[in-house]
Amino acid sequence: MTVRTRALPALVLSLLTAGSLALPVPAAALSLTAPSPVPAVSAVPSVAEDTLKDRLQAIPGLTVVSETQPSGHRFFVLTFTQPVDHLRPSRGSYQQRLTLLHRAEDAPTVLYTGGYGLAANPGPSRTEPTRLLEGNQVSVEHRFFEPSRPDPADWRKLDIWQEASDEHRIVQALKTIYSGKWIQTGASKGGMTSVYHRRFYPGDVDGVVAYVAPNDRINPLDGAYDRFFRTVGDAACRSALENVQKEALKRRDRLVPRLEAEAAQNGWTFTRTLGTADRSFEMTVLDTVWAFWQYLGTGDCPEVPPTTATDEEIYDWIDSVATFSFYTDQDLERYFPYYYQAANQLGWPELKFEHLRGLTRYRGLYQANSSLPAELRSAHNPLPMLDVDLWVRTRSSTMMFVYGENDPWGAERFAPSRNDSYLYVAPGANHGANIAALPEADRLAATATLRRWAGVAVPPPAARTAPLPDDDMLPRRRPL
Repeated sequence: MTVRTRALPALVLSLLTAGSLALPVPAAALSLTAPSPVPAVSAVPSVAEDTLKDRLQAIPGLTVVSETQPSGHRFFVLTFTQPVDHLRPSRGSYQQRLTLLHRAEDAPTVLYTGGYGLAANPGPSRTEPTRLLEGNQVSVEHRFFEPSRPDPADWRKLDIWQEASDEHRIVQALKTIYSGKWIQTGASKGGMTSVYHRRFYPGDVDGVVAYVAPNDRINPLDGAYDRFFRTVGDAACRSALENVQKEALKRRDRLVPRLEAEAAQNGWTFTRTLGTADRSFEMTVLDTVWAFWQYLGTGDCPEVPPTTATDEEIYDWIDSVATFSFYTDQDLERYFPYYYQAANQLGWPELKFEHLRGLTRYRGLYQANSSLPAELRSAHNPLPMLDVDLWVRTRSSTMMFVYGENDPWGAERFAPSRNDSYLYVAPGANHGANIAALPEADRLAATATLRRWAGVAVPPPAARTAPLPDDDMLPRRRPL
């Protein structure tokens, strides 16, 4: 269903801007990629002419935690004091982590919203837009991902407007130093986060590049995902993937004890979230085909085990694709903020799994609330996603969306407006799709648009070298 109204109803708009669409709490998310190897880093010399650090420290609420100088850049780990509730800033605050990769105060600045937490010890790396623009980069940890979590945590304050307001305050603070154009980017949930910020604070940045960003605008109407799995790849690969799921569930009585033994050996539990090893096993099997197309592709189809494979071969292959350890209390806990947002506002894929009828045991298992403890589970509020979808289609500007042809998360995409906004699809690409993966004509057009938005006429000479690691911006787990 497509909403086709010329303007957002006043009541909905007033609720959104007031931040009151988050529901009270009664309660396959994405971890950040492991940091890429970082070149040798030297300590920062104490020099009298250094004013950047002083100017950063002079920003109210901003703290410089550390600074290094990798490959001619300056890299800062920072914290910024944020209100827990931007509507009532006097009622508590928390420290939000962010990093700053500095090149020049008049260079373009890329605001990277990953949608999750930063690495435990963040290191310097550059997103694709940062490399293309040879710009500065500000990377923000999403609220409620530890350690950027209020204490005590009022989960009702985890919504898209509150996070957008966090980013707005950061942008306004750093614009006192960085005078060039600002571009926002993110992939998957980070791409969604960049869209939400743009919706609520359209004047903060000069353009958005959102990679592989799902748009689950009407949560229960998820037929697009089922249609995707009926057509992706070739018939032989689709059949092999369905058959290995069936075979795993048929062998449940032999494979679940393997998971239970592994859990006992590693200290994994299931009681707080999915409840039992059997439910966790079924969730992982259901997730396998999605994870295959999210992270792998047609070239990996020959590796799918046949129905004659041994128990060990089937278990190990599923573990390599979907990871049995992920659906345990210990791994899921790191992604509670994602699953809470998915259940409460973002939505999640609801698949029918018609080929598995008679083999599954748990009705309604494949949903966001299943991965949350009881106290964080919540009803879904459909209004925020309807609002964002309508705004993107009709009123947004200078937005670019990049999707992978074989990425299940792209089955429900954002549709940009005609206001200097664009959608590109990388042929054969999965959830790692980017501008570099586009056909040549599209790659050149997308790059030219990005540079135009950022006020960069031609590629800077330094862009031809890569002194810092690339950041592929994606998690290595099932979540977005």
